[in-house]
Amino acid sequence: MEHNAAKIGTVLVIGATGSVGRHAVAEAINQGYETRALVRDASRASRLDQAAQLVVGELTLPESLNAALAGVDAVIFTHGSAYGDAKAAEAVDYGAVKNVLTALNGRRVRIALMTSIGVTVPGGTHDWKRRGERLVRASGNSYTIVRPGWFDYNEENQLAITLLQGDDRRAGSPADGVIARHQIARVLIDSLSSTAAQNVTVELVAEHGAAPADLTPLFEAALKDRNGSFDGVRDRENMPLGSEPERVRRDLDTLRKASA
Repeated sequence: MEHNAAKIGTVLVIGATGSVGRHAVAEAINQGYETRALVRDASRASRLDQAAQLVVGELTLPESLNAALAGVDAVIFTHGSAYGDAKAAEAVDYGAVKNVLTALNGRRVRIALMTSIGVTVPGGTHDWKRRGERLVRASGNSYTIVRPGWFDYNEENQLAITLLQGDDRRAGSPADGVIARHQIARVLIDSLSSTAAQNVTVELVAEHGAAPADLTPLFEAALKDRNGSFDGVRDRENMPLGSEPERVRRDLDTLRKASA
């Protein structure tokens, strides 16, 4: 595996107590990173790996994130709001990304962002996940954006990690693809040390077969996002910037200018 933990010493997991976040914390520790876990209430984080450093913060309050972000080399986003709640989607799926980038105040970190397969189907709460992706691309940080399929619908022999691009699977059901939560965590954490994974957007599913020992060839086969684009390299152009809410356009403009 292409990996050098010395290049990235400290990582912060956003959404650490969630169903994917717990796996991401454990995987980061297993790979040798000093791992911080952002939590709203430390007393409710007993299920996290005990080697993690708990840091208290609120995703909707950027000023509460300063201590969590101090000195980190990478941020892993595994957060998410309840499906169908548009207000929460803006505040959490989009707002958390915006607030972390705001709190970083232009300091460069490596980013791994989890969104969802089907995120480019317009309408509904997924639009806010897609807008969160756009913030990351506009920020000037090196990133990997991972769009997993349906969690833990795998059959027993369905562990062959597969990376897709173009977000063409649109059934809105497990027919779009399935992936185990621990595999999502592995892809997110492995991407941090992979040059091939930098500035790449992929959909993540598992096909029948064994899990690969090394993800580097999968990352190398993926096309990188176009420089200066707000969207993934093969995404459909179905969310024109000119039709976006003014506040979103303003956020993108602010980040792009700061990264110039």
